[in-house]
Amino acid sequence: CTVIFTRLATRDLHKPISILFCNLAVSDLFTSFSGFWISMLFITNPDITIFGSKDMLAPYALYTTSILSTIYNLVSIGIERYLAVAESMRTRFRVARNHSIAVVFINWVLAFFLGCLPLMGWNCLHGERSISVLYSPFCVDYLVFITIPNVVVAFIIPLFTYLRIIIILRKRKLRMQACGQATGTYKLAESQVARTSISIWLLALVSYAPFFAGVIFDATNQRCHIDLYPGVYIFRNCTAMLITLTCLGNPVLYTLKLRTLGAKLKALRCLSANRVRACTI
Repeated sequence: CTVIFTRLATRDLHKPISILFCNLAVSDLFTSFSGFWISMLFITNPDITIFGSKDMLAPYALYTTSILSTIYNLVSIGIERYLAVAESMRTRFRVARNHSIAVVFINWVLAFFLGCLPLMGWNCLHGERSISVLYSPFCVDYLVFITIPNVVVAFIIPLFTYLRIIIILRKRKLRMQACGQATGTYKLAESQVARTSISIWLLALVSYAPFFAGVIFDATNQRCHIDLYPGVYIFRNCTAMLITLTCLGNPVLYTLKLRTLGAKLKALRCLSANRVRACTI
């Protein structure tokens, strides 16, 4: 919420990358909200989160939608950064504000469509054949359908884009060294991109790999709910906690300027105080 408020209240939102950052914060907010909804259902009626119920379809659908939107936003940010770095080299394409708005719209449409498929009928409320043990009443084939392609997208595309960014920066640094020019700026940019890329990969690996492993276990498991209780469900809850922690990690990774963020909040507070003082006078 702090990231959303700060970017909406300042002129940073005029930049294409800031639109993607703000949308990523919205996705994280939806993930936190849906996770809280599921937690409240677990507190009030734990059995429906284990054995499944019609009441779980809507929160699980919102949870899936928000996770998919986060993944698509992360991929979009990686592509935008690559195009921004490669702009002066081989491509004449420039990412504009309208492009970012269109990408945000497409991401949400795709996320809502895939996430709400169980609400449209692809669920196992009336069938026990392929019902998910961890995420009842979702079907196992639905979880496999949305998990495997999106995991590939979430890991392969950012890998390509960030590696290409590092390679481009290194080539520029070597070219400037050959011309006898200072390369301190490119060294700093290269190290920052490398640190950010490693952090992104570690956060995504720690957050989504256990969830992916849970889906694979769900697809290959043949035992019923009671036989897996409570160990497997503790693991499921831990994966949900890791995904929620991603919502806290994303603003840190993609702003990387906590002092700047604090300074902007302080400036906004001072601006509001000055307006109040002026109105009083």
